[in-house]
Amino acid sequence: MRLALLLSLLCVHSFAADGSDIVVFEAKQNLSHPSVRIPSLLRTQKGTLLAVAEGRDKPTDQAGNDLVISFSKDEGATWSKPKVAYEQGADSCNNPCLVQETKSGRIFLFYQVFPSGSHEFGKLPAGPADPKGNRSCYVTSDDDGVTWSKPTDVSATLKPKEAITTASGPGIGIQLKSGPKAGRLVIPFNSQDAKKNFFNWVAYSDDAGATWKRGEKVPQTETIQLNEVQVAESAGGGLYLNSRSWRRGSSLRKISWSQDAGETWSQAAEDATLTDPICQGSLLRLDDRTIAFLNAAGPKRANGTLRLTHDDGRTWASSRLAFPGPFAYSSMALLKDGRIGVLYEPASNTVVKFRAIDPAGR
Repeated sequence: MRLALLLSLLCVHSFAADGSDIVVFEAKQNLSHPSVRIPSLLRTQKGTLLAVAEGRDKPTDQAGNDLVISFSKDEGATWSKPKVAYEQGADSCNNPCLVQETKSGRIFLFYQVFPSGSHEFGKLPAGPADPKGNRSCYVTSDDDGVTWSKPTDVSATLKPKEAITTASGPGIGIQLKSGPKAGRLVIPFNSQDAKKNFFNWVAYSDDAGATWKRGEKVPQTETIQLNEVQVAESAGGGLYLNSRSWRRGSSLRKISWSQDAGETWSQAAEDATLTDPICQGSLLRLDDRTIAFLNAAGPKRANGTLRLTHDDGRTWASSRLAFPGPFAYSSMALLKDGRIGVLYEPASNTVVKFRAIDPAGR
């Protein structure tokens, strides 16, 4: 009791035992914003946990969103008071996606920008040329997330000419550890055309983030369309892609594989094991043989279920209900002791929480 009381006095959030929820962002509490959503979680090389989300001016997707950030130096036991990492006035910054380049230590925070008053389905201009359109951007940090650079707009390179919108993640990007493209930075994206068709692809960099290229779209059919997306490294330095369903086809997760580190993809398919209530899911490689997948298994946005695969998503070796009850968007990071840190929405637009879980369910 004395220890808990002391920590509560010293830190913004009091200590919670393993398996307990800790509030990281809360609207009108530790944030001035009336709404908060869309988590992104990164454990840096220095052991800092960075939590990023959208602080929203109202509970809608494009509402003058700021990118807010909180830090943990003790594997998620306590968190700093949130601050704004980046904002663009009345414009809306959406879909945060974090990745760290290991040699330089530089952290990239990708996001998309909607001009003030516009929204995802609001007849925005197609292509990268019109400054009044949706933009793809990133900011960087060289001091473990304490300060951030001015934005870099990569729309000219990454936004397809037919795209009305492009969106990173949301969640995390990765850096490949093996294969012929070892060291490649990969950011998963979706783009939307004027007919509201969504496509998946990745942006990648082979020069530590100095320049970026766009890979080919994941081949898909009219009935299998892909939307919010995450990727994990597969055997030999390839990629496994796991995407939210977009309105058509079965309510199942959409999947694909790349053998050339994101430049081309196999035909998109549905994973009959992975139900999807039309919601984002998170993906994380844990070790050389294991990838973790976490999403709301349903019904509706509820029952966060953790699954493990040892063959790059072709079969699922285990499945357990880790978050009973309301559960929506999430982002995962591997902690020092082997647990998984989860930053998640309890199906709410006013709070984002953190919980550390044991992947084996012990």
